[in-house]
Amino acid sequence: MIKRWIILLLAVQAGAALALAALLHQLWRPAWQAALNAPLTALAYLGIGLAAVLLVRLALSVNNFLLSSRAGKGDPTPAAHALNPASAASLFLHEFSASMLTSTYYMLRPLGMRLQPNARGLPVLLIHGYACNSGYWRPLSAQLARAGVSHYGIDLEPPGASIDTYAPQVQAAIERLCAATGSKQVIIVGHSMGGLVARAWLRRYGAAAVARVITLGTPHHGTALAHFGPGGNAVQMRYRSEWLAALAASEANLQRSLFSSIYSVHDNIVAPQDSGALPGARNLVFGAIGHVALGRHPVILRCALDEIAAVGRL
Repeated sequence: MIKRWIILLLAVQAGAALALAALLHQLWRPAWQAALNAPLTALAYLGIGLAAVLLVRLALSVNNFLLSSRAGKGDPTPAAHALNPASAASLFLHEFSASMLTSTYYMLRPLGMRLQPNARGLPVLLIHGYACNSGYWRPLSAQLARAGVSHYGIDLEPPGASIDTYAPQVQAAIERLCAATGSKQVIIVGHSMGGLVARAWLRRYGAAAVARVITLGTPHHGTALAHFGPGGNAVQMRYRSEWLAALAASEANLQRSLFSSIYSVHDNIVAPQDSGALPGARNLVFGAIGHVALGRHPVILRCALDEIAAVGRL
């Protein structure tokens, strides 16, 4: 379903660019240009239309950073992760490019099951976040394939459902992955809401089938920006929601010890940013990395792969 929404969104953006190009062509085309280089002029107007769409996307990304900054005002940035102009620019460019790639390319290609010949280690189940699909995991999938790790990216449906609705889907995916690989356990990697889905699954089904849960940018205590999102799952992800409080109350310390929580103090979706810290878990804190970029940033990919590889050495 998310793939269809992405295609529709891309079609709307392309239509807007073409409509703006046609309007400019009609209003601003000098007679001499019409006679001498009409094709070139039309291409220029199309370029302006595409640039306008890109600027809108850029403005949305800027707005996310502003909203998260305001929501995280009382959460001081650790000195080790303080930004300078260069790191701030890198943070924004990485996040914007990750957002563009994810929403225009990765999510058009859902992942599915990726079994590796002569696979090493435990298989990995990849759980995407809010308003995404398994295509989000394309960069990590490439790294897992190179490492010889079998993995499976599932697509949670429907997109706006309660997080608890996804627990049976995770259970079915684990059973399928274990059957395909002959393994008795899996490692779960969840981005954003995907980490909460993993926690909801643990509450319902227990920890026997999982060796480790690695979360990337998961709002373990919620996020203020969830107030702007539609769907029952967005309501559950609001900062300090009743659902999150009940989930936390249901968890034993043993379950929390299964978790590695990887998060950024400059997350532009999870705010306050320390919502990524999960008490009792192994918390790994980074800076100058945005929310969507967590799934493709080389530093985070290396960290996630190290956590996956460490399971066999625990």
